[in-house]
Amino acid sequence: MSRTRRSWPPADAEAPLAVPVTDNHTHLPVPGRSETDPESLESLSAAQLVQRAKAVGVTALITSACETTTWEPSLALARTLPAVRVALAVHPNEAVLHAGVREVGPDGLTPRVEPHHDEPLPEALNRLEALVRSNRDLVVAVGESGLDFFRTGERGARAQRDAFRAHIALAKELGLPLQIHDRDAHEACVEVLLADGAPERTVFHCFSGGTALAAVCAEQGWYASVAGPVTYPSNRELRRALASLPPQLLLVETDAPYLPPKPWRGRPNASYLMPATVRFLAGMLGQAEEHLCARLQSNTEQVYGSW
Repeated sequence: MSRTRRSWPPADAEAPLAVPVTDNHTHLPVPGRSETDPESLESLSAAQLVQRAKAVGVTALITSACETTTWEPSLALARTLPAVRVALAVHPNEAVLHAGVREVGPDGLTPRVEPHHDEPLPEALNRLEALVRSNRDLVVAVGESGLDFFRTGERGARAQRDAFRAHIALAKELGLPLQIHDRDAHEACVEVLLADGAPERTVFHCFSGGTALAAVCAEQGWYASVAGPVTYPSNRELRRALASLPPQLLLVETDAPYLPPKPWRGRPNASYLMPATVRFLAGMLGQAEEHLCARLQSNTEQVYGSW
């Protein structure tokens, strides 16, 4: 793949949306740690990405800081960028490493251990709680937390469950929404949520389940947040599941810099590309763009409030 292909899509890649919407889950770059494509021809700052998003009608963003090294820098971004709010958590795959587990999962990859993983999981979770409590003006969600059985074995799965339960308890205690990372673990996530009691506002980030999970979400009042993969031709089951959901439980996100919508697949994702996903959803659901945008924004404000 050429370097041109891997570069950021142009700022005017998507036309502005009919009604402003919020990207309820992205990962903005922070100083000293960039999650963008290393082969990209240019580096875009968080401020530039937010500016591009605003120009196409994505006027608010929630950046998920789910590694301990990204917590403080992400809060600093939110202090300087009025459009940005933060979700804080220990990602399930990070929880495994903080728990001292070193095992190869079904993906066959050896975990990448970094110096910050020397902090034991209980200490990281205690520090997380303190940061959330002291930054309630900026932190609008706990997340992303959950289960990821694609990246770990049985020992790691136990550590993930422990961390997931701690995040559920924190979200409930503080009355915050919970953003769930769920990979190859639909039934297990539901089992933990039902056993512990889900937060009032529970969101399956980058929803990847089928009609069975959609039915549980509908029954429990849990939200499904839709990202770029809904536009991929092979994801017919995902589209059927989303079409079966009550419209008041639908949210939209990018999970940038990952999972761009189909027109930009293979290039870094960003909030300014989210209109492609929204327009695809409108066509899939047989709704006018303006109507769907208004519904998505109303749902988002029900979960996270407005700023």
